[in-house]
Amino acid sequence: MASTQQIKARIKSVKSTKQITKAMELVSASKMRRAQEATLASRDYTRTAREILTRLRELTDVTKHPLFMEREIKARILIVITSDRGLAGAYNSNVLRQLTRELQSDQEKGIETQLILIGKQASRFAAKIENVNVIGSYDHMPERPTINDLVPIIDTVKLAFAGKAEKGLNEEDDYVKLITEPTVDAVDILYTDYKSSVVQEVAQTRLLPAAFTEVESVAELDLAIFEPSPKVVLDSVAERLVDVQFWQAYLESQASEQSARMMAMKTASDNAGELIDDLTLAMNTARQAAITQELAEITGGAEAIK
Repeated sequence: MASTQQIKARIKSVKSTKQITKAMELVSASKMRRAQEATLASRDYTRTAREILTRLRELTDVTKHPLFMEREIKARILIVITSDRGLAGAYNSNVLRQLTRELQSDQEKGIETQLILIGKQASRFAAKIENVNVIGSYDHMPERPTINDLVPIIDTVKLAFAGKAEKGLNEEDDYVKLITEPTVDAVDILYTDYKSSVVQEVAQTRLLPAAFTEVESVAELDLAIFEPSPKVVLDSVAERLVDVQFWQAYLESQASEQSARMMAMKTASDNAGELIDDLTLAMNTARQAAITQELAEITGGAEAIK
């Protein structure tokens, strides 16, 4: 059995660790509330954006619009959202496990996969895999992002999917000339969907082609009039509505990360408390055994003198 001094030292060490995990739990709880508010506030806007894209797709011919063109998937971009830091429970491992499945599936189907990685955890993971085509890696992203913070990523995937085109001389003309050809046929986002502070699920959403997953239009949109025409509205808002969907996925991941870290640190603090109780009991037992041993030695000595 360890000595009381050794147990005391271990109790002191565990108490110090508990103070750190408790502080991290409180910080994560504060960040989670802010991220949760931002995520929930923008969900309605994102849902409406999808409804508008679906409705515009019903009202006008989108087959020639560069962001709506559906092609046989021979190459795709997969945007993977993780965190820069660990200590977030299974938040990162769940995303990276799904990434592994996607890479294996694409390899079996003969699809070329290009990765855009957000967060150090994804970058470190990809560095350990052979023959992975990483076209972008972004670390230290802001905790409270604006759409402008994500523009470099959005512009990269739009150019890869749609290429760069010259438009006709008037708004009635279709795109007549491609300056650069598209290099991928689809863009997907792999992220963590925020359900609640204790439940987060890995999700995958197809960003491009736009409106790939149609949603049910609300009655108000069925009666809406698009001025000056659905085609003009489509050209002017399609890119912005696609941007919003990527922004929402990033916000969902932020809220999920802070929630997972808060729960992980709470569990660590609770475990530290239980360990302190067990060590305190062990120390008291060792102290009692030492006292009993001393009393036995004193009694034995007294009997020997008699």
